[in-house]
Amino acid sequence: MALHVLVLGGTTEARLLAESLVAADGLPAGARVTSSLAGRVGRPKLPPGEVRIGGFGGADGMAAWLRAHRVDAVIDATHPFAGKISFNAAEAAATVHVPLLALRRPGWVPSEGDRWHAAGSLAEAAGLLPGLGRRVFLTTGRMGLAAFAGLDELWFLMRSVDAPDVPHPARMETLLDRGPFTLEGERELIRSHRIDVLVTKDSGGEATAPKLTAAREAGIPVVVVRRPPVPEGVPVAGTPGEAVSWLRDLAGQVLPETGQALPRSV
Repeated sequence: MALHVLVLGGTTEARLLAESLVAADGLPAGARVTSSLAGRVGRPKLPPGEVRIGGFGGADGMAAWLRAHRVDAVIDATHPFAGKISFNAAEAAATVHVPLLALRRPGWVPSEGDRWHAAGSLAEAAGLLPGLGRRVFLTTGRMGLAAFAGLDELWFLMRSVDAPDVPHPARMETLLDRGPFTLEGERELIRSHRIDVLVTKDSGGEATAPKLTAAREAGIPVVVVRRPPVPEGVPVAGTPGEAVSWLRDLAGQVLPETGQALPRSV
């Protein structure tokens, strides 16, 4: 039986991981990877290998899928703020006794000169804004805009990959764009739109980090929404390379005399 890995994807790290797994670097011959995308982003960049799009129907549905497709290992490489899918994955993997790893890019760390304000949620971030500025660069994505909908005295520049949901702030301009973004471009956005406060989630990574440097240079405050925790007991890798190493260790548990893959729940 070939080693079958399910990657819960949608991030740059998930695509890089899928590329490594498809190349089978250090894994048993015939190793198989299936990437799962939530389907919430239009025209997603598809990773190599097999791809499924759409939800599983909760933890029970995911557990059933893992059994039906004889999955040997799951790597949760979703966005740090995906939240619910990570806890569903932890429950499903525990149910069918399949090893699970969380792949999470490291969070951002403030530098000297940064004026960061931590928030535990989008609602908390919205509550901080009236005391910080009047022209907001909102980079938290199109989901959750309802948290800012009542701030009628503020103006928002909202950037996301796809068009926003409703409700959203009444005074809002939408910028549809996909990273990576350049420092020069972020400087120009802040200057031309007279931005005086930035709101972001602590997504980590380099693709969207230039906005933090541009905000520091402009001397404007940044509201940073803290990421939710990884489910308790789930090991964490910080890079695709670390995730591949974890899988190599699992592949070492294949019985050499039979070639049989990791034991599965039945």
